[in-house]
Amino acid sequence: MSLRKLYEFMLAGAIYQAQWEKNISDSILKNKKRLLILFLLILPILAVSLVGAADFIGGKEAYGPAHYTTLVWIVSILIGLCAGLISGCIGAGGGFVITPALMSAGVKGIMAVGTDTFHIFAKAIMGATIHKKLGNVSVALAIAFVLGSIGGATLGGYMNRLLFAKDPVLSDAYISTIYALILGFLGFYSTYDFIVTRKKTKIEAVETKTAGMTRIGIALQQIKFPPPIITFDQDFGGRQISWLFITLGGFVVGWLAATMGVGGGFITFPMFIYVFGVSTPTTVGTDLLQIIFTAGYASVVQYAIYGFCFYTLAMGLLLGSLIGIQVGALTTKVVPGIYLRGFFAVAITAGFVNRFCALPDKLRKLELLGWSKQTCYIIDRIGFYVFWVLIGFFALWVLLTFFKNIKTLRTEEV
Repeated sequence: MSLRKLYEFMLAGAIYQAQWEKNISDSILKNKKRLLILFLLILPILAVSLVGAADFIGGKEAYGPAHYTTLVWIVSILIGLCAGLISGCIGAGGGFVITPALMSAGVKGIMAVGTDTFHIFAKAIMGATIHKKLGNVSVALAIAFVLGSIGGATLGGYMNRLLFAKDPVLSDAYISTIYALILGFLGFYSTYDFIVTRKKTKIEAVETKTAGMTRIGIALQQIKFPPPIITFDQDFGGRQISWLFITLGGFVVGWLAATMGVGGGFITFPMFIYVFGVSTPTTVGTDLLQIIFTAGYASVVQYAIYGFCFYTLAMGLLLGSLIGIQVGALTTKVVPGIYLRGFFAVAITAGFVNRFCALPDKLRKLELLGWSKQTCYIIDRIGFYVFWVLIGFFALWVLLTFFKNIKTLRTEEV
């Protein structure tokens, strides 16, 4: 697979992830029972904040690499809001900024990953609409995939905990390196893609390239070993593939989910369509089922039970992202698509700069880099301010655009 194809592969997944976030947000905010559940989840945090008893749910005396304050919770809401605005307005990429943003706000990397994964799990459970998708779910594909994802999540979570136990800085450096590599690749190609194809107006055009069967998908389906062979897509004449390929794919997704805290959905969608040759309807339904098990296992079994899941932050992220994605999605109706393509490149690049600039100081603390403390500090601050200025500017621009055109948007809704 060429680098260009790899970029299209990952971008298609980022687009699908944003669509999933929007659908989940709709299913929660438009359902009174789910809104009540959300309120009940948020209520304890509000109550503790009001009485000033922060130690009750994660204060300085509680086990964990970070402690709770009202300010930290408000920051988590703002981070969720920004991520939601990016996902809703751009249609891709919002989930990539949450873990880097939490780490920039002072949360240890392992806690940021565990919290982000738990927030995705909570969102998936609350907004689950599996009963509406049963006709498109391949249970056999989901089972084979989850078997692999559990193995991958176990490895990813174990690696993070092992590195943190050895040295918290080593854990942060590991997570930052993974993010820098992935976001650097996406940032470079998205910027190049924006410059080359700036006359096009819709980023969603990339998704249509995943609609058909690829050569690798056809090739894998022709390999009938080892058994059992999974049959799916009966509506498309029936397709078959060995369970081993699905399980290996699940392992990769589970490892990414437990390592980056992104839930894995951004890679599952293009993997099913590009690599395995699964139809889009079956992919959407099956992914909706597996993400609950993958995110749930990664967040609860690999992080929460070890104290690496910050409930208050997770609820803040959930609340902020639900609101942000709605505002962002509405704003797309009054913003030219070319701007959105450019902002995608900016948002992803901002995340890359943030994690890349954080690495020198971590490598210095690990005695792997001989630069001075002052030099590393300056580089780290550059990444910090570049990230927050760009993300903050984008969020402010979207909010101002939304409120400026609110009358027009109301008219369109009517």
